[in-house]
Amino acid sequence: MVQTLETPLLSVEDLHVTYDTPTGLVRAVSGVSFELGREKLGIVGESGSGKSQTGRAILGLTAAGGEVRARRMEFEGTDLLTADQPTMRRVRGAGISMIMQDPKYSLNPVMTVGAQIEEAFLIHSKSSKRVAHERTLEMLRAVKIREPQRVYKAYPHEVSGGMGQRIMIAMMMIPEPNIIIADEPTSALDVTVQLQVLAVLDDMIAERRMGLIFISHDLNLIASFCDRILIMYGGKIMEQCTADNLHQAQHPYTRGLLNCLPRLDGGQSELSVLKRDPAWLETTGMAE
Repeated sequence: MVQTLETPLLSVEDLHVTYDTPTGLVRAVSGVSFELGREKLGIVGESGSGKSQTGRAILGLTAAGGEVRARRMEFEGTDLLTADQPTMRRVRGAGISMIMQDPKYSLNPVMTVGAQIEEAFLIHSKSSKRVAHERTLEMLRAVKIREPQRVYKAYPHEVSGGMGQRIMIAMMMIPEPNIIIADEPTSALDVTVQLQVLAVLDDMIAERRMGLIFISHDLNLIASFCDRILIMYGGKIMEQCTADNLHQAQHPYTRGLLNCLPRLDGGQSELSVLKRDPAWLETTGMAE
């Protein structure tokens, strides 16, 4: 059966993430709602808009001191709000995986690449070490890594940034999750390597018919890679649209972000300055 938005993989309704700090209550996410099917959903916005906090809240990875509340947060029939730790450990990896922004801080520096990918497989599988070894080499080939036997034995500091990110993709894909949350997975890479990593990610998502939440501040990248887009500001969703229609977006915040982008056709004398309106945060401001 083809998964559609009528039968979503993930449903999030009225999500709030708050932090009680010495200077007062910080509302990192305020009333975010969306559904995800087997599609590529982009979440875009400036730093501090609540994009990453939304992704972490879904997986129960909110930092200490943070409080997560929602009317509903459900993954394939599992209530993520009330799930105990054993249930969440099964969801993380086998159900929903998360690719972090920079492999330097996500890979264990004292374990070989192969051992880390194998560990991700064995935690969610009752397979033998031999099968795990074979699956790891298969995944390294799948993410277009040459000489997988050599890379299998390498340590994270011995690989490039682009290769490290592909290793992270292999590690997150090997448990065969239904959803990948990619938190700015290419922001630390140069443009050429970005395209290579995105091509690998796109191929694997299409082949395995997964859902993707792609978090980024790069509007053009999101528009070229995703099917739908949520635009966030101040912890709220300002607008959602299809990727094809991003440049026809109506909300003044989205228009402001688009106008701040430099253009190569010489159509701008100078870049616009985004003018923020406090009224945007008084309501969800969400427009279709």
